Formats: sequence, C-alpha cells, structure tokens
Amino acid sequence: MTDEPYLTRLTNRLLDGVERLPDDLRAKHADYVRSCQRPDGGFPGREGGSDLYYTGFALRSLAVLQALDPEVCGRAGDFLRSKLAGSAGVVDFFSLVVSCYLVPLGGGPDVLADAPPDWRDRVAAALETFRSPDGGYAKVPGGPHGSTYTSFLVALCRELLDRPVPDPDRLAGFARSRRRPDGGYVEISAMKRSGTNPTAAGVGVLQMLGALDDEAAAGTAAFLAGLPSPFEGGLRANDRIPAADLLSTFTGGWTLDQLGAADRLDWEKVRDYAESCEHPPGGFRGGLWDDRPDVEYTFYGLGTLALAALQGA
Repeated sequence: MTDEPYLTRLTNRLLDGVERLPDDLRAKHADYVRSCQRPDGGFPGREGGSDLYYTGFALRSLAVLQALDPEVCGRAGDFLRSKLAGSAGVVDFFSLVVSCYLVPLGGGPDVLADAPPDWRDRVAAALETFRSPDGGYAKVPGGPHGSTYTSFLVALCRELLDRPVPDPDRLAGFARSRRRPDGGYVEISAMKRSGTNPTAAGVGVLQMLGALDDEAAAGTAAFLAGLPSPFEGGLRANDRIPAADLLSTFTGGWTLDQLGAADRLDWEKVRDYAESCEHPPGGFRGGLWDDRPDVEYTFYGLGTLALAALQGA
C-alpha cells in the first residue's frame, strides 16, 4: 500500500477506469445524476428531501465522471452550508466532509470558508464520542459495541480532516477481532458468518492503519472469490444469499483489486452484471431484483464498470 489517502486512491483508480468507458454512457449517467438535484442544492434518495448521504454519493459519481461543474457545485454548496451547524451521526459527518472537499473541485464555493477555525477539530472531537470500549466506533455516541462499517467511516473521515485516529492500535485490534475463520469480517461481534461489505470495511480500516498482514489478506481474497453468484455474475452480500447486488459487487471487487487479487474474479461476468443493472435512461438499480435507480447505486455501478475496464473486460 502507499501513503496516498484511501479515498484519493479510490477516486483516482475509478477516474482511470471511467475514462475507458464509452462517452455516451458517461454522459447519460452524468445527466441522470444532475437531474436528481433538488432546488435546495442537495440530492435525495428514493423518498423524501435532500439528504447529506445521497448528496455525497451524487457528487462522488459526478467526480469520477469528471462532470462536476460550477452550477451543480454552487447549488450543492448552499445545501452543505445549511448543514454545517447541525448535529449528525457518523454517516452524515462523513458525507458532509467528503462533499465539502468535492464542491470546490467543481468550481463551487469553499463551503468551510466561514466555518470556525477549529471546525475540523470539533468534528474530530465529535467523532470520538462514538468510540466504544472495544476500540472501535459505535453507531451512536456512547455505544457499548463498535460497528465495523462505522469504524471504517470514522477512519476515512479523520483521514480527510488530517486528524489521525487516536490510539490506532486499539482500532486495528478491533478490526482484527471482526475477522472470522473463513477469511471475511462481520459487522457486529455476535455474528459468525462473514459478509462482503463488512469485509471491505474491515480490510479498509486495516489498510489505512498499515496493519493488514499478508496471511489475513490471502484469506480475505479467498473468501471474496467465493461470493459471485453463479447465475448473475455479481457478488452476493454473503454466501447464504442467492442473489447478487451492486453494492456487494463493487465493494468486493474493489477490495480484491486493492489486495492484488483482482484476477480471482471473472470480470466479463462482473461487467455484464453491472450493465444489466443499468436503467436505460440513466442511473443504476441495486440489482436485478430492483426496479428503480438512485444516485448511491449509480456510484456503485460506475465503480464496478470502471474496475472491470481496468481489468480489460
């Protein structure tokens, strides 16, 4: 691994892959994402109004499409400013921070220009209220048990803020405790069966901390290599679920790519699966079982096609 921040590495890798996709495909999905922006400048999920979580995914999708522009980013900046003073959970903290970094890249305002000078320190301190006794980060402040996914988001957020995780050895120990004999990772300690997405999160935490050993990496690669659906080509959330989904396909494929084990997947089948999840007018659905696109799955779909393109599929 390099010293390059995790999200920078991910974005640059996807940029390289998306550039290899057809121009009309990129334009179609960029138009779809732009069409989802609401009058307040934010982006919604499938129901309700603008949401920090979906705004983050919309801006990340436009970033890898190289389609951020001053109009979209200016309006998004207005929405983000309205959220700076509010309290939030870890998911929204992360979405806010990553969005604040993306908006100026597209010609929008510096959302943090008028924030208190110690805003980053305040966010970092707020994140520490989620620290759990087991060394991880819980889903709520003061929670007794850490969440693998929440711990991953905190590590990402602190990296973006340039505020290292306090006591990183405890966080690494927490992540290792979520590894199971099958090579995968679980979301909560009581779980026995590993899943694709907590595995991606657990590996991501250890990679950011420089604490992933070769033996664990090999076991994880073997675990993920067994998760493609034989009928669809995409990856499943765990080995008991028959249907693939686009989230698991992206996170599993990305993790294998970063472990140097991308050749463990049949990328032509992975590409075909992602293409089958495309919504013809633009956007991606969550899987073959889904009937509507949204901006979150559009990011996963673009990411999956980008990784497949990088593998020559």
